[in-house]
Amino acid sequence: MEATSPALSRIGLAGLAVMGQNLALNIAEKGFPISVYNRTASKVDETLDRAVAEGQLPLSGHYSPREFVLSIRRPRSVIILVKAGSPVDQTIAALSDHMEPGDCIIDGGNEWYENTERRIRQVAEKGLLYLGMGVSGGEDGARHGPSLMPGGSYEAYLNIEDVVKKVAAQVEDGPCVTYIGEGGSGNFVKMVHNGIEYGDMQLIAEAYDVLKTAGGLSNAELADIFDEWNRGELESFLVEITANIFKVKDEHGNGDLVDKILDKTGMKGTGKWTVQQAAELSVAAPTIASSLDCRYLSGLKEEREAAAEALKEAGMREDVGAVRSGIDKKRLIDDVRQALYASKICSYAQGMNLLRAKSVEKEWNLNLGELARIWKGGCIIRAVFLDRIKRAYLRNPNLASLIVDPEFAREMVQRQAAWRRVVGLAVSNGISTPGMCASLNYFDTYRRARLPANLIQAQRDLFGAHTYERIDGPGSFHTEWTKLAQKSNSGVAALN
Repeated sequence: MEATSPALSRIGLAGLAVMGQNLALNIAEKGFPISVYNRTASKVDETLDRAVAEGQLPLSGHYSPREFVLSIRRPRSVIILVKAGSPVDQTIAALSDHMEPGDCIIDGGNEWYENTERRIRQVAEKGLLYLGMGVSGGEDGARHGPSLMPGGSYEAYLNIEDVVKKVAAQVEDGPCVTYIGEGGSGNFVKMVHNGIEYGDMQLIAEAYDVLKTAGGLSNAELADIFDEWNRGELESFLVEITANIFKVKDEHGNGDLVDKILDKTGMKGTGKWTVQQAAELSVAAPTIASSLDCRYLSGLKEEREAAAEALKEAGMREDVGAVRSGIDKKRLIDDVRQALYASKICSYAQGMNLLRAKSVEKEWNLNLGELARIWKGGCIIRAVFLDRIKRAYLRNPNLASLIVDPEFAREMVQRQAAWRRVVGLAVSNGISTPGMCASLNYFDTYRRARLPANLIQAQRDLFGAHTYERIDGPGSFHTEWTKLAQKSNSGVAALN
């Protein structure tokens, strides 16, 4: 049976998979009457049942695009939460036929930012407004308070500002939503958020691997350690859920569930886009890139098993027992904590630098401090130190890198000895820590006033006449390296 509402709804939402249902219920719970629609009618019924069960929430269900659109008060704002790509275009086509100039479509999916910019232009021909809105926090965030990253039409944002400010996660300095900027900036910011998330998850997995493999720690001990870390500087959503994962027993057998999970990682594509964009913009993002590489390598499960066997036959030995016997567990745990913290700063620094570079290219005028603020609640990378990242950009909006902020610089220097010990231990014992190594190499490369790139420039000039600059004066120079080297050789021979 179709639900009806005596008055027009404040907003609409199309696409009622779990994320869409949860966001719709969140909006209704905050006191905004909402219309919902889905091509599959059973999803509409399911959402209506949930709205009744969760407290007679002001939600009305609709079974045709026309009826759905006409049930919303003008200027209409319609959120769509469907799979990125062509399903978005199909949904826009179905809904926009019944919309009027000044109405707005808001795409809440993980969309490629250029698709959003194309759609902004397309719907503008009908006089419609458009927002690409990153939504982070998963199913739970959608229901109880996500981090929202809307970009596109500012007029459209103003039309929904009262709604999103109530629906978003709430932190001590405001709701976790802000107008990001023009065009596809909202989608781009969400994409980079996901790239940072990839790096974060990889670094936590490496900390787990070192503690388990080198330290011999049990899952119960790991749960306690991550719980303790979550009460200090590493306090974050990902550290919190990691502690919980170690506590879950296998319902279908003996032991802990985490040990029964196949070591092959899935992905949706946003991490890959982040690395591609970093390369396009010539921004170094090695921690994020290494996390992507690790997901690719994890997918080669059969190859890795075969490689382990082949190298064992070739004489490869894994002497983990000897490593453990000489380990000071307490010191190792503290060292890994510090290494994880320092590595995470590098990962966030790379993401922020990528956002700044894109902002300059597209003239989005992104406010990096405000982005750190809206990530403090609701989203997957929410962490206590985002408040300190926010303050770093408030101190200096033109900060070249988080690494040179006085507060973070001091912390990196204080933690580098522990960081080096962890990476050194891992490398010498064959425990792969690509994320921590990438972060440390990034730090060591960035902090050096002089790099061996002078030799690379000389090589490029020798084989390709690409020229080079000098440290003692302006201008470009080219040298006949081979001729001069041969002349030098003949001179040496004559002396002998």
